[in-house]
Amino acid sequence: MRYQEPMLKEGALRDKTIVVTGGGTGLGRSMTRYFLELGANVVITSRKFNILEQTANELVAETGGKVLPVACDVRHYEEVKHMQALALETFGAVHAVVNNAAGNFISPTERLSHRAFDTIVDIVLRGSYNCTLAFGKDWIEKKQAGTFLNISVSYAWTGSGFTVPSACAKAGVLALTRSLAAEWGRYGIRSNAIAPGPFPTEGAWSRLFPEEALPKSLVEKFKPRKRHPPGAGGRASGTGQPGRVPGF
Repeated sequence: MRYQEPMLKEGALRDKTIVVTGGGTGLGRSMTRYFLELGANVVITSRKFNILEQTANELVAETGGKVLPVACDVRHYEEVKHMQALALETFGAVHAVVNNAAGNFISPTERLSHRAFDTIVDIVLRGSYNCTLAFGKDWIEKKQAGTFLNISVSYAWTGSGFTVPSACAKAGVLALTRSLAAEWGRYGIRSNAIAPGPFPTEGAWSRLFPEEALPKSLVEKFKPRKRHPPGAGGRASGTGQPGRVPGF
């Protein structure tokens, strides 16, 4: 099987608009590029507009698609609603939301302050349900079908030492996904989650595997490629071929 071939046919997402939170870098950027290649319009969001704008310009030049960059801190519902209003004003409708924005770091839990714990949970869980509520309510009111794609992690099921805030938040995202798949399915709203495993992006690796802060034996032990049978992790924009994810 040739794993680098696209999963979907050319034009599969034509005339669809997708919101990708955390869309300026890493996995979010890679997914955005693939959506554009398939014909979708994409709204990318994060807190850093300069990065969003640069990413949007690069992806438009590379794909010829339409990208709307919007600065939005998903922890704040009013900012999510503002982003939603701009998306609807620009493209008329939104058909899917990828809850990808996240934060994480590796630390013994006893060293964390409650504010550090709050920061991760607020971005990952609060950010996901803020976007889900905003767009889900709009779809239900308009009797419009829609799709949520939530980015989870394998340790949402198993738990994980040293990334406890993230594990708690991602487990909440998984519960949100399962619960709304059951509750909102009757409205034509699909809730999906994927747990793609480690992607060696700069943002993830610098926080999860800070070599200067960990003993060499621990760094080697936790390197994802050492723990993955094929000896490889995922690849996102800037680190190899674009990752491929399920479509809508």
